[in-house]
Amino acid sequence: MALTATVYKANVSVIDVDRNYYADHPLTLPCQPSETAVRMMMRVLSFALNAHADLALAQGMLNNEEPDAWQKDLTGAIQMWVEVGQPDEKRILKACGRSARVRVYAYHSRPEVWWTPLAPRVQRARNLEVFSVDATAAKGLESFVSRSFDIQFTIQEGEVWARNNSSELLIPVTALTI
Repeated sequence: MALTATVYKANVSVIDVDRNYYADHPLTLPCQPSETAVRMMMRVLSFALNAHADLALAQGMLNNEEPDAWQKDLTGAIQMWVEVGQPDEKRILKACGRSARVRVYAYHSRPEVWWTPLAPRVQRARNLEVFSVDATAAKGLESFVSRSFDIQFTIQEGEVWARNNSSELLIPVTALTI
């Protein structure tokens, strides 16, 4: 018998002073049996960092043709493609060919081990941005998870804070260069 996804409901408040974006987003998060709570929360964080009225979670875990999140315009053209983890060269270049902007958020303890050999092979992709999220902070996001939860992300002067009623967490996010 196949295992099914566990569904989480999140109310995500985004206060992005850097982009002058302030909005609440109710998200339904199916967490596949093969997905950890940390990865699911990285999807939430990447959503908050790129929040826009047209940004939507996609079927990245279930469908290799889709990212973790994307923003499409009214014609269906992909404006932004958001990946979480350490995608391979083929996936990154395919995303860069299909979207105006691609952002990747790596959250493992040593993203440079993945990124350093990959960077020269994807340098022709001018629409690619890659970020490293501190692994300890990413793991700390796990404490915010419950079946239904509220989380607020505040982004100001390059700092990212996650908060709920009982705790707060600074999440260092740094750009990795090509």
